[in-house]
Amino acid sequence: MTSLDIAFLATGAVTIAAALLAVTTRQLVHSALWLVLSLGGLAGCYLVLGAELVALVQVLVYVGAVVVLVIFALMLTRAPIGPSAEHSTSRLHRALAAVLGAGVSALLLAVLLPLAGREAVARTPVDSSALAGDLFGTWVWPFEAISLLLLIALIGAFSVSRLAGGQTGGPS
Repeated sequence: MTSLDIAFLATGAVTIAAALLAVTTRQLVHSALWLVLSLGGLAGCYLVLGAELVALVQVLVYVGAVVVLVIFALMLTRAPIGPSAEHSTSRLHRALAAVLGAGVSALLLAVLLPLAGREAVARTPVDSSALAGDLFGTWVWPFEAISLLLLIALIGAFSVSRLAGGQTGGPS
């Protein structure tokens, strides 16, 4: 085993552990924070594999935007920080989810394990400057326009939630 293999296994183990904790914890905020670690670990896996641009996009889009949006939605809806009976499921539902997860894992292993014994594919270095040039040259203004539109929608949702909270007599 090379040092890259060991680094990949370590980041993969952290990613899997954080993903399992993200879906099994009973506290919503802790789940979102475990999701941050899981997505960051996945970006680490991409870095070890030599896909720096994909790792950067993973951090920017998923860790930087999606998780922040989830945490913002939790704060906006005033979701309880600790465990609550409203957000809990029955043991039957948890058992069915575990069986379904085990079935999907078994299917994935049945497909991927036969591929593990094959020889390693020769890796060719890829220059991502052309993709980066297109992404940050040609498509930068549409990307910025979409981000501005999403920011306006987020501010509008926040304003509407505050207005609706004030009209119904709820806490503001």
